[in-house]
Amino acid sequence: MTDKTLIEQTARKYIEKLVLTSKPMRPKWNRENYIFRKQSKWNYMDSCMIRALLMFGNENYNKYAVEFTDSYVEEDGRIPTMNVLDYNLDNVCGGVNLIKLYELTGNERYRLAYERIYNEQLMNHPRLKCGSFWHKAIYPNQMWLDGAYMVLPFMAMYGRIKNDKSIICDAINQAMNIRNIMHDNQTGLYYHGYDETKNMFWADKETGLSSQFWLRSNGWLCAGLADLYEITEDKKVGAMLREHINSLSRYLTEEGMLLQLPARSELAGNYPETSGTLLYAYSTMKGYSLGAVDESAAENGERALLTVTEKYIDRSGDVPVLRNICLMGGLGGANSRDGSAEYYLSERVVENEAKGIAPYLMATAELIETYWGKPF
Repeated sequence: MTDKTLIEQTARKYIEKLVLTSKPMRPKWNRENYIFRKQSKWNYMDSCMIRALLMFGNENYNKYAVEFTDSYVEEDGRIPTMNVLDYNLDNVCGGVNLIKLYELTGNERYRLAYERIYNEQLMNHPRLKCGSFWHKAIYPNQMWLDGAYMVLPFMAMYGRIKNDKSIICDAINQAMNIRNIMHDNQTGLYYHGYDETKNMFWADKETGLSSQFWLRSNGWLCAGLADLYEITEDKKVGAMLREHINSLSRYLTEEGMLLQLPARSELAGNYPETSGTLLYAYSTMKGYSLGAVDESAAENGERALLTVTEKYIDRSGDVPVLRNICLMGGLGGANSRDGSAEYYLSERVVENEAKGIAPYLMATAELIETYWGKPF
């Protein structure tokens, strides 16, 4: 069995045994709902899974994506379990799926839904002085790296649909704000969060930045830049993507993985984290296919994907089991998360969670498109 065949077979098993067998209102991959006994609602984890599924261009997978999305979106485009006044960028992530499903089916519910997301949330979304969106209403005056994936590709796609260059420029400018404010010149990595007021207990009093480089937030940024570059072909975005991939590549372990805290290999308890490594893998291969990075970067990504498949997925059972997924990571909030190294290393590590499985499928889809050029 070739390496690529092993990856393909593992991805196919995930889709057929875990994804397609999940009830839309109770998906097996959403471990947060099970662990914390949450009611299902419109969220970015499920949106990422459907986004990954749509990448394969498979008719049966598309059919499931329709069934899943229709469980959350009404015919008039309303999403009852989403409150736009939360001003939560995570909720915008699914807007990309709505655009793609409208293009696939012509069903007006999807167009009405993505119009609602833009006009009812993003048109009124609070912003920092630099012009970037707050991450959430409950995190005022704060910019988090995660938002780059959650909102910027959707904005660019929406701007392209409307033939409105100002929306596309807005998305690009917000990416540049991340580069100008949150980038660390010494490591080449990005701090997880920024507080414009510099008053949050986790923020540096001079810079407003959090203290650590968390892998998955850097992975979200990487994937967001790759998708944004694909849509806009903007040279500044391409250069930022290339720089970020090259910086992350310097922190790969001998086996080709990235650590939960990539720049802190000396710390006891620091571990190879799969979700962020897989976001990096996806971004390298997409970046290569777009001409933003060279082939060696894509080879690093392919190696990371293979390492995860061989060493961090138990393939012995009916459903593969992906390990070493950090369940959550954030700053402030009800748990007073201080953004320290100790905090990130204390967060729960889980198996078979959407934040790991979806990037695995994304990276696999990109591998197939980049190197095989054939249907899945």
